[in-house]
Amino acid sequence: QLVESGGGLVQPGGSLRLSCGSSSDTLDYSVIGWFRQAPGKEREEVACISSAGITTNYADSVKGRFTISRDNAKNTVYLQMNSLKLEDTAVYYCALTKRCSSGPLVYYSSDIYSWGKGTPVTVSS
Repeated sequence: QLVESGGGLVQPGGSLRLSCGSSSDTLDYSVIGWFRQAPGKEREEVACISSAGITTNYADSVKGRFTISRDNAKNTVYLQMNSLKLEDTAVYYCALTKRCSSGPLVYYSSDIYSWGKGTPVTVSS
């Protein structure tokens, strides 16, 4: 089971670091994606990382501001979010996914093995 943490309220331009962990060895050698869903909008994938952490990919909307990383020894995947904007407000989820490939991030529900319950991020002045 995946568990996200680190969400909260932050001002525009601020930073947050989200964590995705598991009580089991679920994350070890698994592809992980970070997703978000804003009110009234569809869920979108914002970043992914391969099992060894060699491959990463980002949505254009967060490229250059968000960084995904992992520490397999700690069974944790992180999403460092800098220069946060109002439009980054959403519930953020991590998930076990089938792949992290290059090119535009597009996911299908059939690509997801399991979801966390999410952590809310609110960017507001």
